Amino acid sequence: MRSPLRPFSKPFFAAGLLATSLLGSAYLAPISSAQTSAPSSATPSAQNAAAAPVALGVPQARAAANAILEAIKKGDANARYNQFSDELKAVTSPQMVQNTMRTQPKLLSWKLLSVNTGLRNTTVEASLITTKGTRDVFIVLNGAGKIVGYHFDRTDEASSQVALNFVKSLSSGQYITARSFLSLDLQKEISPERLQQKWQELQQLTGNFVKVTKAVEANSTPTAKLVMVVTQFNRLSDSLFVILDASNTITGVDFPIDPSKPQPAQ
Repeated sequence: MRSPLRPFSKPFFAAGLLATSLLGSAYLAPISSAQTSAPSSATPSAQNAAAAPVALGVPQARAAANAILEAIKKGDANARYNQFSDELKAVTSPQMVQNTMRTQPKLLSWKLLSVNTGLRNTTVEASLITTKGTRDVFIVLNGAGKIVGYHFDRTDEASSQVALNFVKSLSSGQYITARSFLSLDLQKEISPERLQQKWQELQQLTGNFVKVTKAVEANSTPTAKLVMVVTQFNRLSDSLFVILDASNTITGVDFPIDPSKPQPAQ
């Protein structure tokens, strides 16, 4: 048996590969009829005003994005940490941020490309020039100008390498970085804390992570790819299945919940 990081309503690949394992129910239970029919003395307009946080306007979003990128360029881990939302801060620390920044290419300059304002969050697209070339990033900001998620364009990378780097980020406890490999839609469903929980639950079954053995593209369609990441733990080895779209954005991850039994000693 396997545990999908995101439920699927139909088999992902026509050949039926992993059709059963990629099906599942939603994480959140549906709202009950009692909840939906509960009376309220507040008017609908008052309820909507109270429930809907105000998203940043374009000038505020641009200013916040520039401040975030300036902190990255300067290598200021403390400022970078303080730019995270509380949800992201819950799985990291200034020291962890600094360790991650040291492994990334140095940011030289950037250009803001677009700003899209939603009901709650605002997404800023920027083109970054780093010591390893140019890359586009999408930064999602809440109404307070804090980062709630981000995603890099990885279209030019190999799907197997993207899946491999995702699992390596998970295994090193870099849950915010690991989450950035997921599509922005999937990030809305999966918090960094939930990602951490799934990884820790897996290791309760398999033992502690040891290393990634290999990542192989197992199947593909014109719009999606399935990559098998063979991973060694101290009790056994098993595979994580990573689903990516045509742009190498991760749209689903399948964790084993009934791993293979440990092999006999040789």
